[in-house]
Amino acid sequence: MEWLTNPEIWVAFLTLTALEIVLGIDNIIFISILVGRLPKEQQPKARFFGLALAMGTRILLLLSIAWVMRLTSDLFTVLEHGVSGRDLILFFGGLFLLFKSTMEIWHSLEGEVDEAQPDGKKKAGFLGVILQIAVIDIVFSLDSVITAVGLVQNVPVMVAAIIIAVLVMMMAAGTISDFIEKHPSLKVLALSFLIVVGTLLVAEAFGVHVPKGYVYFAMAFSLGVEALNIRMRTAMKRKLNEPVKLHKDLPD
Repeated sequence: MEWLTNPEIWVAFLTLTALEIVLGIDNIIFISILVGRLPKEQQPKARFFGLALAMGTRILLLLSIAWVMRLTSDLFTVLEHGVSGRDLILFFGGLFLLFKSTMEIWHSLEGEVDEAQPDGKKKAGFLGVILQIAVIDIVFSLDSVITAVGLVQNVPVMVAAIIIAVLVMMMAAGTISDFIEKHPSLKVLALSFLIVVGTLLVAEAFGVHVPKGYVYFAMAFSLGVEALNIRMRTAMKRKLNEPVKLHKDLPD
């Protein structure tokens, strides 16, 4: 029980938990958008399974740290550039994210309409959505685990940080998903950032490292601008819906 009184372990735990939540933002957005194409009654279950898969994937990768770290070793060379297992996962994961985000934008703007659904959306299959979430979970989890291993050497601390971070994401995922679905412009903005993240993953596979801080700053700035737009649109709608009022006669 010495770890309970060790400040270094607590600092590492809190730092890693915060980092896991930040690194999980991309995952939450992707899951929220995919789940939005399911029938309403299946969405909470899909969000739970999606994030539970993310937690399970990260913990399994942590428990096989030796294998994970071997993924950074070069498997072969292409044009004098070493290619590792991590590079291959990031490359194909980035391509999948680019493809999926582009297709989701197309579905949102010009896709086929399912007239059987009250909202006109063409609904996806539950198993298909879960499989897509599982694929992208591996990509996001790999980067997250490698970062965690570089920061903390204590496996129980890393596992505890991942569990707490995923629980926080589970609590926030429903609200984020509903908010994105409620505002179509925000959904397109989120998908655009997923395209940027996919591009960064492909670039990372070729050894070009771009700090994610730039992406998160651009995301925060754009969300701030869109929040102002949403507030202005809401105010305008409220104003247009106000009933006409007659001026009261002024006293003599």
